[in-house]
This record gives sequence, C-alpha cells and structure tokens, in this order.
Amino acid sequence: MTLGSVRHAVRIRRPADEVWRLAGDPARLAEWFPGITSSTVEGDVRTVTTGTGLTLREEILVNDPVQRRFQYRITAPIVRDHRGTLDVIDLGDGTTLVVYATDADPRTMALTIGGGTGGALDELRRLLEDEAPGGPVGGTD
Repeated sequence: MTLGSVRHAVRIRRPADEVWRLAGDPARLAEWFPGITSSTVEGDVRTVTTGTGLTLREEILVNDPVQRRFQYRITAPIVRDHRGTLDVIDLGDGTTLVVYATDADPRTMALTIGGGTGGALDELRRLLEDEAPGGPVGGTD
C-alpha cells in the first residue's frame, strides 16, 4: 500500500502555548478549519460535521500537550487508511511553526483532505495574529 502524503506549514507570530490552546483542542476545530461547522469529543473519538452536513468520526491517536502534537485518523469508510498530524513547534523567538500533515489511502483522499488543511492553517494564523495584544500583527510568510 502506498499512501498519499500532503504537508503544509505556517509560521504564526504568537507563542507556542497560545497556539496550542486553540490548535491542540480537538473540540475547537470548527473555530479555525473552514468547512467544519461543529466538532465534539467523547473519550478518544472526535465527531466533525461539515457545512454540507457530512459527519465524520475520527479516532484521536495522540493528544500530547508536552510535545504539542495531535494525531487522529478518520474512521469513515471513505478512506482505507488515514493519519492526520498537527505539530505546534516553538521557534524560540515568540513565534511558532505549525505543521499539518495528511497521509491517506486512497492517495486522492490525501489531496482532498490536505487541500483543506492549508486553508485551515491560514485561518489559524489569521485568528491568532488578529487577537494579538495591540491589534493585528502585520506581515505574511
């Protein structure tokens, strides 16, 4: 089996702990992932609902606040195998690198899901930088 892989990254001008508070909370996904209208968590299962009404169940594999890593897999029959990984990395200068990787079979699902993750990271950056003390933080990467 050959998985398709897509990875996006964004630098956010906020400390890693602040970024993790939003990005690492699986119940808050709808706040920053365009097209997701709700996200609920029960135990190690997250259920997301899209704007089209599609409901997807996901198994939470890792939610590690020390490493700031969140991993999950979609358990819906639309994919044979899937793993999403979100890493929030402290760059040591008050900024954070957020990396969102998607691995999936069929490979086309990696492209479909991965396409959405790029927009989600842009929205995460916009939300966090707009909430910066003193107003929006300028500049783009």
